[in-house]
Amino acid sequence: MTNQLAAIVRRELGALSRELNLYPDETYLWARPPGTPNTAGNLALHIVGNLRALIGAQLGGTGYERDRDAEFAKRGVARSEILAEIEVAAREVEETLAGLTAADLAAPYPVAIAGVRFRVDDFLLHLVSHLSFHLGQIDYHRRIVTGVKTGADTLAIPALASAEPQ
Repeated sequence: MTNQLAAIVRRELGALSRELNLYPDETYLWARPPGTPNTAGNLALHIVGNLRALIGAQLGGTGYERDRDAEFAKRGVARSEILAEIEVAAREVEETLAGLTAADLAAPYPVAIAGVRFRVDDFLLHLVSHLSFHLGQIDYHRRIVTGVKTGADTLAIPALASAEPQ
């Protein structure tokens, strides 16, 4: 399961980087059209913080300390800085997942979240779904603020871990 999860996270984070690079000007990353609760920049920071804290730090012992409030409060962070953070998150997630055993996956997650406990494998699936949810929000944000319909190839089936050319 860890190979599949790593492949999906790698695919989604690659799509996140492509989405951010499709904004013609990085000021658009921080636009907040009426009715939208978050900017693309804040969602990208949130995705990175989520993965680095909940996978890298909790399961991989990276030592990353999260400031969740800042993920949503910061403005004007350079695109290059966010892209670099995406790369760090991808590396930390990949290294952490590669080190997990079947017993690790079946174990309880180290901390309760939202007042509940659950298995590591269940929470990892949730985190991948959470990442995909926010990636979709960023895609719509970009299309709304730029008026450009171009996609970022976010659902690349060939990126699945078991994909083989036919």
